[in-house]
Amino acid sequence: MSKTIFVTGGAGFIGSALVRYLINETDNTVINFDKLTYAGNLESLTSVENNERYHFVQGDICDRELVASTFEKYQPDFIMHLAAESHVDRSIDGPGEFIQTNVVGTYELLEASRSYFATLNADKKATFRFHHISTDEVYGDLGETGLFTEETPYEPSSPYSASKAASDHLVRAWHRTYDLPVVLTNCSNNYGPFHFPEKLIPLVILNALEGKQLPMYGDGTQVRDWLFVEDHARALYRVVTQGVLGETYNIGGFNEKQNIEVVTTICNHLNELIGNKPNGLNDFKELITFVKDRPGHDVRYAIDATKINKELGWHPEETFDSGILKTVKWYLENLEWCKHVQDGSYQRERLGADS
Repeated sequence: MSKTIFVTGGAGFIGSALVRYLINETDNTVINFDKLTYAGNLESLTSVENNERYHFVQGDICDRELVASTFEKYQPDFIMHLAAESHVDRSIDGPGEFIQTNVVGTYELLEASRSYFATLNADKKATFRFHHISTDEVYGDLGETGLFTEETPYEPSSPYSASKAASDHLVRAWHRTYDLPVVLTNCSNNYGPFHFPEKLIPLVILNALEGKQLPMYGDGTQVRDWLFVEDHARALYRVVTQGVLGETYNIGGFNEKQNIEVVTTICNHLNELIGNKPNGLNDFKELITFVKDRPGHDVRYAIDATKINKELGWHPEETFDSGILKTVKWYLENLEWCKHVQDGSYQRERLGADS
């Protein structure tokens, strides 16, 4: 039976992948509620924007009245909350927006959801879900070994991860205190098509194409677990439809890579795909430049995704090698999209450095 799914942040990177999946691969109706900040872009949704099951509402999750009236109009069955400020370097430069959106916004959304939930009949209450989508960065820094599990204590390092940790705690508290039916997910680093060009992988691709330096924090040995965004979208749908209420599921790609490995792999693919390199380059790896590390930079993240694999049967379809090649090719074929999203608010400058 088809559902109506209210998605916050559906014009963002992960949100738009989720919306495209829901429209293309399910028969559900989607309400995309997005503020359209610098990282939200409706061009990521042109393939589904004319679908009769897709509806867009421009709004801020901090605006409880607008959220409530949108709930009343569309009567959602699931709320999938992805709206967030999400860039660590930006949170270092301006933490206030992160507290407002990620903490206050989540609170307002929870309260609107609680009021809406109270109006539902018994059948609709029985299937209602509030799905909070979060990050593995709430767990802080791992040593050289071990993996984040759902029981790992929270130890956030940046204003961004602290704000997401706070929002996670709020969601769990609303479940325990008010019996709001919730599920939570914490994911590893996403990559793939339509990624805003401030993040590592698109930043490297676009800078390389212009012959610009490829800045590498510290010695480049920081380790991240990489998850192809379309695999993540499938996992989110699996959790909201099959997850156990009150439970948390870690979503990872089983792809641990050092940052220097990621950048080198991108350069090698570009070397093969591009004949005429900029500025007389022989090898894109010549552009790699080591710069001062980010303040409070976590050295290693890695997720144990055993629980979602065993309990819900999800596993990633893409390896890092297959996913990164798809991603590089997508950017080469969609440079016009990249041009349009860079409207002047972000020009691939470095954020979060010491001022």
